[in-house]
Formats: sequence, structure tokens, C-alpha cells
Amino acid sequence: MSPARKQSAAGLLQSARHSSPGTEPVFLVGVDYRGRLRVARQARDAAALHVEQTATAVKKSEASFGARDSLAELGELATSAGGEIAGEFLQTRDKPDPATLIGRGKLEEIAGAAQSAGAQVIIFDHDLTPSQQRNIEAVVKTRVIDRTQLILDIFARHARTREGQLQVELAQMEYLLPRLTGRGVAMSQLGGGIGTRGPGETQLETDRRKIFRRVRHLKEQLENVRRIRAQQRQRRGSVPVATVALVGYTNAGKSTLFNALTQAGVEESSRLFATLDPTLRAITLPSRRKVLLSDTVGFIRNLPHTLVSAFRATLEEVQRAELLLHVSDSTSPHQHEQEQQVEKVLEELEAHRQNRIRVLNKIDLLPPDAQKNQNRIAGEVHVSARTGAGLDELLHRMDELLQHDPLRRVRLRIPQKEGKALSQLEAGARVLHRAYRDGSVQLEVQAPESLVRRLGRFVVSK
Repeated sequence: MSPARKQSAAGLLQSARHSSPGTEPVFLVGVDYRGRLRVARQARDAAALHVEQTATAVKKSEASFGARDSLAELGELATSAGGEIAGEFLQTRDKPDPATLIGRGKLEEIAGAAQSAGAQVIIFDHDLTPSQQRNIEAVVKTRVIDRTQLILDIFARHARTREGQLQVELAQMEYLLPRLTGRGVAMSQLGGGIGTRGPGETQLETDRRKIFRRVRHLKEQLENVRRIRAQQRQRRGSVPVATVALVGYTNAGKSTLFNALTQAGVEESSRLFATLDPTLRAITLPSRRKVLLSDTVGFIRNLPHTLVSAFRATLEEVQRAELLLHVSDSTSPHQHEQEQQVEKVLEELEAHRQNRIRVLNKIDLLPPDAQKNQNRIAGEVHVSARTGAGLDELLHRMDELLQHDPLRRVRLRIPQKEGKALSQLEAGARVLHRAYRDGSVQLEVQAPESLVRRLGRFVVSK
């Protein structure tokens, strides 16, 4: 029995928390299913008889992101995890092999290519069942992980706060639990030598029990996090401040835009999933209203459901935001497909009904001709978080759409000795007209409803 097969529950927990490709050379494997593409193409052709224009749009969208693009995205994920791409392999099949996904013959070919490239881990651009992962490892004789495990590893690397670490560990435990079954066969065998004769299958039950106990503990701690967040929102609710959440595909430039609007100085990186822990900062809109801007984790194609569930406490900020800024990378050739993936996750979070502004970021990286010829859809704002272009337009657009604490245009007469009231107006309202008369200041202002109520005794009826 190999040492890898004799891990105890403690060892499994440890590996789930810290396993990663590190700086190891990695070998990427992708599969393109012709059968699925053929069925999809037939369905599109049938639909085209009735709605040709819609079918054409769908065809263009699907063609824009194929198996080769998916493999390239997997390479970015592996690099973000600290790996170094040693090689890649893309196989075309009619349907997946139930036992090994791609067939034993191709596995032996991949094993030779990975060995000659010096790869220490093979990453599949698909989710593997526990039995498939076990069968593949038996052939290639090296460590094998799938797309979900790679994303979990990246999340574990980038989580900084205690809350983020709890959420990642919960997702890892739920991913690991069904994979204990494969290890149970080895654990049930009696070892040879002094001190190796164990209780057999009881070991698997012990491992499961320990993981179930850990999962229960993590859920309790995350429930405490949700309760604390609810209390914080309740306290914020006593002051009329709306929340605006940044959402978008990973590496769309959300953190750079967040810094440009708030000067918060959060980490900016071209790595995928550089932001995991949410950050809230107050910003002032042109109307002088204050809102809270929230930077959130980026989404990605086929985001593991365990991560969506585990990060629900964090993503509640998205659910409860009054306005969403859907940030897209205007330079990405797969912009439309990425936006669709974000919408799918928002629908899963039941956050797809909120008002939103589509923000096309990174316009400074487009060629000059492309910038001039860009078709602007109604409600869309083009910005460059790096240069600041378009940010004023974005702030005004946010001002228009936010219904929380609506603006009122009123006239006030405030005695000059009421310095506190005058300073509140200067800080929280737009002064449209000002005149000094008989020891008082007569003003016409555009101010939030909450400020008008606080200064109601100075309001002059028309």
C-alpha cells in the first residue's frame, strides 16, 4: 500500500486545506465533445427555421468560446495557483468515457507526455467523479486534480480574513467527502508489520465522522458570520445609506475600479480570483449623497456550486445591494459569454432582479479605432479604471438610478448663527442658489430626503 493511500482523517483534512500545485510543473488536459456540439448544432438549425436571427446570435456566442479557449482559461487558473505550464493536451471525443473520461489509450499517451515534460500534477478541464480520478491516477502514476479542485486551491491561497478561510475550508470539506469512498478500499486492508494492523473499514467511518464534525463546526461559525453581518446591516439601516455592489467575471478589473472610486488601496492583480474577501467603502455621489460600494469575489464559467454555497454569507452583500455595477472586460474576445456566466450566478443567488449598470472597463487598452466605433447600448457606461476615463459619467448614472433616500429640491431660510445646519448642507447637498438677507441665509438646494427631514424647521414653503 502506497503512503498516499494510508492517510488518516487528520492527514486528509490537512491536505484539503493546503494541497496545491505550488510552483510545480503542471500538464493540462481538455476534452472537446463532438457529439454534444452536433446535437447543439442540430437544435440551432431547427430553431433557425422560426427565429433565424436569435439562432445566429446563439451560434456566434457559442462559437466564441470553445474547448481551446476553455483550456487557455484553465492555464490562467493554474498560473494563478502558482503552477508552471509544462504542456497541454486537447482530445476530441463523441462522448465521455464513464471510467476514465478520455479512454485508457489516451491516458497512457498523456502519461508519457506529462512524464517527458517533467509535470508533477495533471489538471483536467472537467469535473472528475471520485472513481474517474482514482482510475486516471492508476494509469498516469501521478497526482490528478480537476477544475473544481484547482479553483478551490486558488481560493485557499488568496483567502486572507478568517471569514474567507472558513468559507473556503467548508467548500473543500464538501468536495472531499464523497472522495473518501475511493480511499476506503485501501484503508480497509490490513497492513503488514508491527503497528500497522488497524480496524479496517472502521477507519473510513472514522474519517467520515471527523469530516462531518468539521463541516458542522464550520457551518456554525459561518452562521455566526451571517448573524454579525445582519446586525451590521441593521445598524447601517438606521442611517439611510444605499449599498452598490461590483460584480463581474474574474479579472474584469473590479478591484481597480473600486480603488479608483474609493481610494481604498485594495490589492489589484491580473491573477484570477485575487479578491476573495469583501470590502466596503463609502463614496460621495455628485448629488452629495453617500453610498457604500462593495468589492466582491469574481465569477467564472462553471463556478463550483460548493463555492457559491460556502460564500453565500459574503455574497449576501450582492443580494441586498440596491444597485449592481456589472463590470466587463471590454478587451476580452469572450465578453458576451462571460457576461452570461455572471448572470447565471446572479440568478442562482436570486440577485438578478436588482437595477444594474453595465460597465465596460479597460477601454484604454482598446485600439483608437475600436474606441471610436464601439456601439454603446442604452444604460451602458464605458470606463477606464486605470486612467479615470468615464468615472464621472458612471457616478452620475449611479445617482440617477439610486432610489434610496431620493433627492428633493427645496428652499430654506437658515439663521447665520446656525453653523451646524449650514455645514450639514454644505457637506450633504448641492447648493443651487444662495443669498444673505436680514441675518439669515436663503438657499435653494437639492438634498437627500433624510437631510431635508433633519432640517425641516428651516424649509420655506413656496
